[in-house]
Amino acid sequence: MEHNPLVAVWVNGALRSLAALAGVRVRGDVLPAHVIMAMIATLGLILFFKLAARRLSLFPAPLQAMLESIYLFLRSLVDDMIGPEGRRFVPVLGTLGLFIATANLLGLLPEMASPTANLNVPAGCAVFIFLYYNAQGVKKHGFLGYLKHFSGPKWWMAPIFFPIEIISQFSRPLSLTVRLFCNIFGEDLVIIIIVSLVPFVAPLPMMAMAIFTSLLQAYIFIMLSSVYLSGAIASEH
Repeated sequence: MEHNPLVAVWVNGALRSLAALAGVRVRGDVLPAHVIMAMIATLGLILFFKLAARRLSLFPAPLQAMLESIYLFLRSLVDDMIGPEGRRFVPVLGTLGLFIATANLLGLLPEMASPTANLNVPAGCAVFIFLYYNAQGVKKHGFLGYLKHFSGPKWWMAPIFFPIEIISQFSRPLSLTVRLFCNIFGEDLVIIIIVSLVPFVAPLPMMAMAIFTSLLQAYIFIMLSSVYLSGAIASEH
């Protein structure tokens, strides 16, 4: 059963009160907890970057230097996986990566939960990147040209290669979903069990490891997305 953090209880209580003022009676939660947590992660990132962008300088402060380092890291990753042509994907991949990292880390805060520990959120991210890289492939090569990517090196090999490639394509969002969900759900569950048995000091090493794995899972998701984008826009497959 999904953990219902205190913040989600407050938000749903406020929404039920607003609905009651409008003459609508709502039973149960208006929004699931993972939706509320995903909205908090999104709004938190928007406010953070709005405030950070107000203090940009030619001589960067520590915060600006850290953000520039994150951008250079993402650009370097894209250059290695896709090439200079892939720099136009940095905003999309960076936004998705920061959202996943923030969502993963939310569960480490008191009375919060990781939205990525619910299957729907990783699935939404995976379906988005699946549609996005296929759309980029169609945009560059055209619909028929993009389908030729799945037909193999020779036309007569298409009956063999095409079904395999289609299965491979549809297995990608499943793989991205399961990898992210299982890792974050598993680490959150272990932390909850440790906290219930030995609170305070005992969970700290696991929480420190969870910070590392949360960032690692965001990196793996973006790295694989870059690989998929590279294959979709490649001139030769």
